[in-house]
Amino acid sequence: MAGVPVTLTPVMNLADMGVNPNGFRFGLLTMESDRFICVKDQAQDGSSQVAVIDMHANNSINRKPMKAEASLMNPKDNIIALKGKTEGQAGHFIQVFNLDTKEKLGVHQFGESIVFWKWITDRALALVSDKSIYHWTLEANSTPAKIFDRSGKLAESNTQIINYAVDSQQKWCLLTGISTQDQGKTIDGHMVLYSVEKKQQQVLEGHAGNFAMMKLEDGQADRQLFAFVERKEGQTQTRLHIMDIYKQKLDGHAAPFKVTSEVTYPPEAPNDFAVSMHMSDKYGVLFLITKAGYIFMFDIYSGAMLFRNRISNDTIFISAYNATNGGVLVVNRKGDVLTATVNADTLVNYIQTNLRHLPNATHIAFGLAKKFKIPGADELFVQQFNQAFARGEYKEAAKVAAQCASGALRTPQIIQQFKSVQAPPGQSSPILQYFSALLEMGKLNAMESIELVRPVVAQNRREFIERWLREDKLECTEELGDIVAPLDGKLALSIYLRANASAKVIKCFTEQGQYEQIVAYAKKVNYQADYSFILRNMLMVNPEGAVTFAKQLLDNDPPLIDINSVVEVMLSQNRLQEFTSILLDHLKNNKPEEGYLQTKLLEMNLLHAPQVAETIFQMDLFTHYDRQTIAQLCEKAGLYQRALEHYTDVQDIKRVMLNTHGLNPEWLTTFFGRMPPEVCLESLYELLRHNRQNLQVVVQCAIKYQEQIGALKLVELFESFGSWEGIFYFLGAILAFNNDADVHFKYIEACAKLNHMQEVERVCRESNAYDPVRVKEFLKQAKLPDPRPLIYVCDLHNFVGELAEYLYKNSLMKYIEVYVVKVNPQQAPTVIGTLIDLDCSEDFIKGLLQNVRGACPVSPLVEEVEKRNRLRLLLPWLEARMAEGNQEPDLHNALAKIYIDTNKEPETFLKTNAFYDSKVVGKYCEDRDPHLAYTAYKRAWGSCDEELVEVTNKNGLFRLQARYLVERQSQDLWGYVLKVDNEFRRNVIDQVVATALPESSNPDEVSATVKAFISADLPQELIELLEKIVLHNSDFSGNRNLQNLLILTAIKADKKRVMDYINRLNNYDGPEIAKIALGEQYQLYEEAFTIYKKFNLNSDAVDTLLMNLESLDRAGEFAARANEPEVWSKLGKAQLVQNLVSQAIDSYLKAQEAGDYKDVIQAAEREETYEDLVKYLQMARQKTKDQIIDSELVYAFAKCDNLGEMEEFISGTNTANVQAVGDRLFDEGHFKAAKILFQSIPNNAKLASCHVHLGEFSQAVEAARKANNPKTWKEVNFACVAAKEFRCAQIAGMNIIVHPDHLEELILHYEKGGYFEELIQLLDSGIGGERAHVGLYTELGILYAKYKPEKLMDFCKLNASRMNIPKIIRGCERHCLWPEAVFLYTAYDEYDAAANTMILHSPSAWTHDQFVSVMQKVSNSELFYRAISFYLEMYPLLLNGLLTAVANKVDHARVVQQIRKLGHLPLIIPYMKQVQQHNIKEVNDALNDLYVDGEDHESLRQSIEEYDNFDQLALAQRVEKHDLLEMRRIACLLYRKNKRFKQSIELSKIDRLYQDAMETARDSGNQELAESLLKYFVEIQDRDCFASCLYVCYDLIRPDIALELAWRNRFMDQVMPYMIQIVREYTYRVDALDKKIEHKEEEEQKEKSAPNDYVPDFMPMNPMLQGMGQLALMAPPGMMSNPNPLSGGMTNPGGFGTMQPGMPPSMPNMPAAAANPGMAMGTTGGMGMQPQFQTMPGGRPF
Repeated sequence: MAGVPVTLTPVMNLADMGVNPNGFRFGLLTMESDRFICVKDQAQDGSSQVAVIDMHANNSINRKPMKAEASLMNPKDNIIALKGKTEGQAGHFIQVFNLDTKEKLGVHQFGESIVFWKWITDRALALVSDKSIYHWTLEANSTPAKIFDRSGKLAESNTQIINYAVDSQQKWCLLTGISTQDQGKTIDGHMVLYSVEKKQQQVLEGHAGNFAMMKLEDGQADRQLFAFVERKEGQTQTRLHIMDIYKQKLDGHAAPFKVTSEVTYPPEAPNDFAVSMHMSDKYGVLFLITKAGYIFMFDIYSGAMLFRNRISNDTIFISAYNATNGGVLVVNRKGDVLTATVNADTLVNYIQTNLRHLPNATHIAFGLAKKFKIPGADELFVQQFNQAFARGEYKEAAKVAAQCASGALRTPQIIQQFKSVQAPPGQSSPILQYFSALLEMGKLNAMESIELVRPVVAQNRREFIERWLREDKLECTEELGDIVAPLDGKLALSIYLRANASAKVIKCFTEQGQYEQIVAYAKKVNYQADYSFILRNMLMVNPEGAVTFAKQLLDNDPPLIDINSVVEVMLSQNRLQEFTSILLDHLKNNKPEEGYLQTKLLEMNLLHAPQVAETIFQMDLFTHYDRQTIAQLCEKAGLYQRALEHYTDVQDIKRVMLNTHGLNPEWLTTFFGRMPPEVCLESLYELLRHNRQNLQVVVQCAIKYQEQIGALKLVELFESFGSWEGIFYFLGAILAFNNDADVHFKYIEACAKLNHMQEVERVCRESNAYDPVRVKEFLKQAKLPDPRPLIYVCDLHNFVGELAEYLYKNSLMKYIEVYVVKVNPQQAPTVIGTLIDLDCSEDFIKGLLQNVRGACPVSPLVEEVEKRNRLRLLLPWLEARMAEGNQEPDLHNALAKIYIDTNKEPETFLKTNAFYDSKVVGKYCEDRDPHLAYTAYKRAWGSCDEELVEVTNKNGLFRLQARYLVERQSQDLWGYVLKVDNEFRRNVIDQVVATALPESSNPDEVSATVKAFISADLPQELIELLEKIVLHNSDFSGNRNLQNLLILTAIKADKKRVMDYINRLNNYDGPEIAKIALGEQYQLYEEAFTIYKKFNLNSDAVDTLLMNLESLDRAGEFAARANEPEVWSKLGKAQLVQNLVSQAIDSYLKAQEAGDYKDVIQAAEREETYEDLVKYLQMARQKTKDQIIDSELVYAFAKCDNLGEMEEFISGTNTANVQAVGDRLFDEGHFKAAKILFQSIPNNAKLASCHVHLGEFSQAVEAARKANNPKTWKEVNFACVAAKEFRCAQIAGMNIIVHPDHLEELILHYEKGGYFEELIQLLDSGIGGERAHVGLYTELGILYAKYKPEKLMDFCKLNASRMNIPKIIRGCERHCLWPEAVFLYTAYDEYDAAANTMILHSPSAWTHDQFVSVMQKVSNSELFYRAISFYLEMYPLLLNGLLTAVANKVDHARVVQQIRKLGHLPLIIPYMKQVQQHNIKEVNDALNDLYVDGEDHESLRQSIEEYDNFDQLALAQRVEKHDLLEMRRIACLLYRKNKRFKQSIELSKIDRLYQDAMETARDSGNQELAESLLKYFVEIQDRDCFASCLYVCYDLIRPDIALELAWRNRFMDQVMPYMIQIVREYTYRVDALDKKIEHKEEEEQKEKSAPNDYVPDFMPMNPMLQGMGQLALMAPPGMMSNPNPLSGGMTNPGGFGTMQPGMPPSMPNMPAAAANPGMAMGTTGGMGMQPQFQTMPGGRPF
């Protein structure tokens, strides 16, 4: 069983992330893509918010407070759309915001409600309203555009819109909605497909649909497909349609793409329906998501269902396409977010393995793998490739290779295979077609890129490489860059960059002088190069660039080069300027660990460039260098200022300060600030002591550093020298910034000493820092001629009394008047008070007041004068101010007090004056006259209530108090007076009741008084008061409120009086009082009943009897007396509650009330009073039209067994839910009644069930045939089988077995009953039908295996393609039917299992031909070796046949090792000879060993000459001592082949095989060996071999050696031919050199005189390669027309192959050995030519 083709992965659980589960439903949760999920949530404080989950940001959640009804996130960007309602306006408004930029992208108010919305692009919204569909593109000032109107079912209000889709060009729109006709038992789907161009609609019946762009054919553009799931209303059959809606059907053209297939829902969810559909352009499949949590996967191109499974047990209500993995995202009711996608690793294998029942399964698998690069179909690709290659369709084969996702067909072997094929006449070469196809379909891999680019580089065609790199057609590697580098360095750099070959990239940058790119690249890839070397070279040629480059190297963390290396490089070349620039930039961060570099930088510049050092000091960059060393260098360089800055020792500083002539005074002032305060003070003292001209400098230093040294110490410094000027200038500069009182005092003192009076006055006036007491005393003692400084000090610091006393005692009366009138009139009261205390004359005081007039404040003046008991002094001034209109309360208070004390009409003043303070004046009058106090307090009217009450209580003025209380109408005041702890409360109440209230005719006053009594909880007193007002004749006797209050007060305080009041009074609110009386607190039920009767409120009265008095008898009597429908209705409801069903129904019938029909039905059914219920429901039908009433009436007829009336009722007009009633009766066992109901609907499925329960099997079969439902057929079948009605059972069974999902259950039922024959007969009949399926054949096969195994083989042979073979195989294995199992394994292409089965059960399952055939197709290579062991053990003589058959699939080395280990190598010699062509070491070794053991030297020599992959030295050592000469010659041959020439020659010498020895010496190319062999022949005096050796080893033997040996040993005749040839060769070379020089001179002469008319040779190009232009690839080895790369295919006209002039026609005394034609000449050294000797007629070579 192959792996599942769909991978399900949980993404998150929204509830676990804190999202409210109430938001997990359609409309509140939205998901437009694989990025955002948006949920309308609720915060902890109950406010509305929106939770946005970003799945691309690790599922981060962002909550925002929003009051919108719904929200919708953009599928790509962080943009949110909000929907809400505006108060007072119809319809919804839509707002769209960009959450990143906080920008409002659009807002629109609709006049309709928006029921569905969806993003159709990343900047366009689709909005579905109650009536229409709009598209809104979010552009500037854009508004929604109406697309089309809803119509048909989709326009009905009970249809819910669940989806909307548009195609990529927005030319087609699809609107989807659902509705129900039976309270949700079945869901109907409605769709409208709308053409925007044609403005036409097409109505479809279904639940889901979508659009997608898909590639239908290779080489064609993607087509727009439309898919939808169709289910007709009232049917369960569902179809999937996929079609191309853009292409029109035209005559003579192919029909537009269209497929249709059945959608089979699982039996456990027959009413399930699709909620969404998504087409994956990544895998070519269609996903269908259902509400019950199922996922369906279909092949788009065939419509075949590939997979179905349940992915969620909870309802799925929303889904979205997952563009990241080509799958779908779904959300269920629990908040689980799941993603399902194709498992690419198992999809193809799953289709081939598990979908064998599909006739085109292999085609589907291969098509998906080819179009979408899905792995798993390598065998199919290889098969297609081999077939196309064998047909010569090389381009098609190349396309197949490119489409293979695993890359199994893009190997060096495949390239070599294309190279090895010659191009057909008139066509391009196959290798050219191969690369052309790969370039068309994608990108080349590394190996292919190298193979393609190498010949292109050879032809210098860089434009092709540039184009391929630009189009990303090549896989860049370092090797590819090395190939391109000689052609173009920039192209090579581009390749190295893409291949991440860092070393080569740095090298290219260096070679091209792009030093600035080196650092950026090295930093990017974290590569460390030899920057020191680069920098050193660069410094010599480009110093400025070297500085920039060094800075770039150092400007990294960590630096790419050590700073010490940079310093060393710079100083080694005396580059001080560059050295300074680099270190200044590098040391800018002033790090402690770089202190030594700072020292080095400053030291070098102080020694060689002091001005630069001064500039560096001015930059103030460094603090970590050696300051002592630098200070000394500065002093030596004459930089005294810098030396002082760096010295820390006081002695050093003093020494340098002697050079003051070279110091800037301003800097010196600054320098003092760096010294400790004590040292600085001493230094200033010394400066001032030695030269008083330094006062200015000292003052400046004092001003600047007074905070550090201390201002007072500096003042003491100046005082020690008596320098008041120094103090004046010093303190004058710091006074504004110093708040020290002593400093300010000293400055005032200095100014006074220097007679700067204006400055004294200014400081006293403006300063807030001095000690006013000290300054005041100083000024008083100084007795300055102008007292203004003292006036300012006293005025500012509130010493006005002392000032007045000082001025009065010093007779400065003018300054007193000036001060009071002009300086500060507000202080006049204090001055007046002081003058009174000093016994100043009243005339002066009054005159002073007259001058001040209204500028003097009243309140302080009155207070000052009053506390001295001189208030009458102010009477003229007060009256003058009152005459001026002054309304200050203090002024009028003072006048009131004066009038009261003088008895000057005080009561008139108190009543008429509106400006005095009543509380103050009233308090003043309490002890003098209480009535005046009452008048003053009453005048306040509320603000002095408590004071008024206290004064009246205290003085017994209760009548005045009662009248004030009634008039005042203040509940707070009443509460204060009527509180319990008030000892005078009774007195006040008596006066209110007796006097104040009867005197009043104002109803508000009466009401406020009554309310106050109520609030004070004085019910008895209140009753008395109200009886006096209401029951006695008064103006308020008929007042409704007072009557209500009287009754209510009696209810609360004295219940016995209530009934009397109810009967005596008439103008009160009866219903309201009755409600109060019925309250839990009072329970006056009889009083309430009396009120209801008195006011004719019969309904309320009967409620009181039923609910409060609980008297059904009295209620019945009252209902009969009242005889109102409402009363009867309430009585009936009460009787129903008491379970008096019959009486209740009777009451309802009298009331003609049908509103409580549900309760009546429930009670009647509970008590089973169906006869009464029938009467009630018949009445109710006339009042109310409701399905429940009709349904219950039908049910009641059935329960009364009144089937005739029931049948008559349902045949007429009614709204009864006959289906539900029938189900209910069926469940209760009333099958006859249910049968009548089901016949009327008709519901044939339930009707069949009724017939089954009634034993009417024939009728049941007929009803089931009409229902045509598998569940119904199954029920009928089971019942018939149980009753042994096999004829009916077979009819039912024939309709069940066509459904694979129900077949197993049917078989199990038959088998449990033991009806095997009937079952086999049933299935056998079924396979002859048109709807026979794989499961039917499979189960019949299993039954044959169980019960009739003898028929199984024939059945399998006839129906192998129609069965589920794996399942049949398992059945065969369970019953040990091995031949059948082998056959089925073979038919199922499970050759591995077939082979294993034959091996394990060989006696019964094995045949040689079948086994060999199977072994040729197995995929598990281990089976081959297992089979070899099996054959060795069981059938050894057939082993060669097996090996020959599988020779192309086994590892020959392993086979040989396996056989060698078992000791049976001779048994497979034919096989080894057959496979030796592959040149495998183990095979060669095995055969060579067998040849040696068998002394077959001919076969051995042939083997080692043709195949060289074996241990040659080991074999040579083994045969060099063999008894056979030919074996020893083979040893020599092996040594020679392995370049052990000396060893081979020695062996040849031993066996006197001189020809072999000479050939070995020639092949070695070793001069020493050849000359040694020549000397050997001289030693043994073999003249013939000596001559032969000269010719065989012609190129190796030096002429002087040969001539010397011949001359010394008398071999001159033998050496002479050799010498003649040598002389001729040298002569020819000299001649050739002369000609070459002469030809060169002629060419140079021509170039000087000839015009520039050179035309290059034309090189024809092949135009067939895609992207290469006219590019020709080199032919493979062996196919080139010119085999000689040096001579260009031309023979040398002057070579040794022809007779040359001057050569003698014959050579005398030629040795016989030299005439051996088998002695081939070697190549000449250094010329690349072969000397070819012609053979003379006598047979001798010349």
